[in-house]
Amino acid sequence: MLNNVSRSVETGTAHRSVPEPERTPAPPGARKRKSVIRRELQHFRNNRELFLLSLPGILYKLIFAYIPMVGLIIAFKHYRYDLGIFGSEWVGLENFRYLFSTDTAWRITRNTVLYNAAYIVVTTVAALLLAIFMNEIRAKWSKFYQTALFLPHFLSWVLVGYVAYAFLNHSDGFINRTLQMFGIDPVSWYQTAEAWPAILILVHLWKAVGFNTLIYFAGIIGINSEYYEAARIDGATKWQMAAKITVPLLAPLVIILLILSIGSMFRGDFGLHYFIPNNSGFLYGSTDIIDTYVYRALREIGNVSMSAATGFYQSVVGFVLVLVANGIVRKINPDHSLW
Repeated sequence: MLNNVSRSVETGTAHRSVPEPERTPAPPGARKRKSVIRRELQHFRNNRELFLLSLPGILYKLIFAYIPMVGLIIAFKHYRYDLGIFGSEWVGLENFRYLFSTDTAWRITRNTVLYNAAYIVVTTVAALLLAIFMNEIRAKWSKFYQTALFLPHFLSWVLVGYVAYAFLNHSDGFINRTLQMFGIDPVSWYQTAEAWPAILILVHLWKAVGFNTLIYFAGIIGINSEYYEAARIDGATKWQMAAKITVPLLAPLVIILLILSIGSMFRGDFGLHYFIPNNSGFLYGSTDIIDTYVYRALREIGNVSMSAATGFYQSVVGFVLVLVANGIVRKINPDHSLW
């Protein structure tokens, strides 16, 4: 037996217990990812009915918003119908020079930004005030006021343009007839550029304030009534409750809507600025924005690539504005930011 052992040692075949290799633990990041995946899968199983209900909306966005984004390459090509999107000649940034090579580039950019800024501020303030007033009278006349405010939201700009023409027509418009009753000479509104910033703001307010009012009104309804009862016991007035309770609790909703509105500051309302001024050449200096200018130019030139480049430019700038606005809000109060 000793000889066998010694022979095994000499030949290197002696049985030795080999320790098992130590298992290296998974990195913390991998464990965390697996935990997140398991949690998300469990969340999906628990709410699969809700996800199925949202499937039509997801498909709608996918088909009409994301798949067409392939067409963005038209902005970098000289598009020809006979060659198609992928067969057209690649021209790089040549189409983007169209918007900035004209003398009116600064004017239409200024008008687009300033008008949208005025629309956001005026509509937000008016909608907040109307929502607070509706909350005070909601017992009896609330439904009537909600319908009256919300109805203009569904009207097309073409129809609103005819309504505005009935008011502003030089010969027999309602405003000029009223002025003549008081011995005041009629005004050629479609040739008076100075009045149109106020006119456009008022028309936009009339059409858009109802939708925003209902959003804020729904937010007010969701506020716990115990806050108002406690303030009422302490002797607070209606204005004090609105300033100290309603507005601060609505601040997250207001900020979210503001951030989303800032993203569209470079994308003007074409219907408002085209149909309400009736495309009058006397008013281009006051009413023209990027969208209306490009539409008129492309109607004469017929270049689809330039239109695509303009839309792409507006979308990129709007996306950057949303990021900047959200970043500023997150620095001030992280709880009120979108992400």
